[in-house]
Amino acid sequence: MKIVAIPSLSTKFAVPDFFGYALGDSGMDDFTGKVVMVTGSSGIGLGAALYFARAGATVHLCGNDAGHNAKAEVAADGLDLSVSLVDVAVADEVEHWITGAGTSGIDILVNAAAVQTYGTTETTDVAHWTRVIGINLTSCFLTSHFVYPHMKARGGGAIVHVSSVQGHANQSGVLAYATSKGGIHALVRAQAVDAAKDGIRVNSISPGSVRTPLLEFAAQTVAGPGNPIEDVIASFGAAHPMGRVGTVDETSALIAFLCSDRAGFCTGGDYLIDGGLTAGLGV
Repeated sequence: MKIVAIPSLSTKFAVPDFFGYALGDSGMDDFTGKVVMVTGSSGIGLGAALYFARAGATVHLCGNDAGHNAKAEVAADGLDLSVSLVDVAVADEVEHWITGAGTSGIDILVNAAAVQTYGTTETTDVAHWTRVIGINLTSCFLTSHFVYPHMKARGGGAIVHVSSVQGHANQSGVLAYATSKGGIHALVRAQAVDAAKDGIRVNSISPGSVRTPLLEFAAQTVAGPGNPIEDVIASFGAAHPMGRVGTVDETSALIAFLCSDRAGFCTGGDYLIDGGLTAGLGV
């Protein structure tokens, strides 16, 4: 398994202020001394990894592309961030990645690795189902399972799984994806109840449409002549009451909040970040 040093971005995150706490480039939560594991080396995973690294943490990021997407977005040195090539649906690979990073304990785990493919009960084959459930849901169990003793040794910690609004209500033709995201909500509840005694908090977030490579993939499936991808993404945004898609910076800020001491009484919950998408009726 190859470990690659990842430098910092040349631009800074614009992070919102939560409840009067100073956040941003010079005032974000201080995660100095924290060890953070993140799955998903592009999109929301990459954004969260960079957020924690900018806030002083030692971050271990993994994905299925050895960080090629991450490296393409990175412009300057300075962050304590590494990336590994890991198939998060394979127990031995996950265990090896976590064991290698966990020698000094682990404080935070963020599971953002995901794939979205399309199919109904009729058209989804077994291989398709197995792969989507493996990456999107089984990986959340595997990483939690292998992280747990390292986190317990630190006296507690925080786990955030990235779910989706499609775990609450879904479009047609996303059988495996919606099932995997709904499964995360049940996993969070079970883990939170079991882990509270060890000082470990477990939550999830459910984004609506967020501008990521996964969203762009979804847009490409319906884009075409006379319907360019940017128009498709704009139409996704228009479906949200706030009239736009979300940003990775916004999801990163919510993840960081849930992993901070300010969320010390938050466990077992799912936090919507969907621009009001699930608040309205489609009539």
